Amino acid sequence: MANSEERLQSILATLDQCRAALVKEARLETAKLVSLAVLDLRIELSKIPDSDFKALCDAMTPPERGPSERSNDPNSPRGPRKRAVLKLVK
Repeated sequence: MANSEERLQSILATLDQCRAALVKEARLETAKLVSLAVLDLRIELSKIPDSDFKALCDAMTPPERGPSERSNDPNSPRGPRKRAVLKLVK
C-alpha cells in the first residue's frame, strides 16, 4: 500500500506541475480540469470519507434561489450571475 501511495504522491506532484504550466500558458479551463484531478487524488490520499466530502460540498453550496431573486442583468451591482457548483457524484 505504501508503494501505491508513493506513486499517487508522484502523480500528484506531476499534476501540480502540469497545472502550473497550464496557468502560465493561460489555459485556465484546462488548468481547472487538472485541479479537479488533483483534488480527487488528495481526497483519496487523505482518506476523507465520501460522507464528509459531501457535507463539505453541501455546506459550501448556497441554497437555491427562486427565479424572481436571480439577476442576469449585466448592469446590476454584482454583474451577471455565474456560479460554478461542485457537487459530489458517485
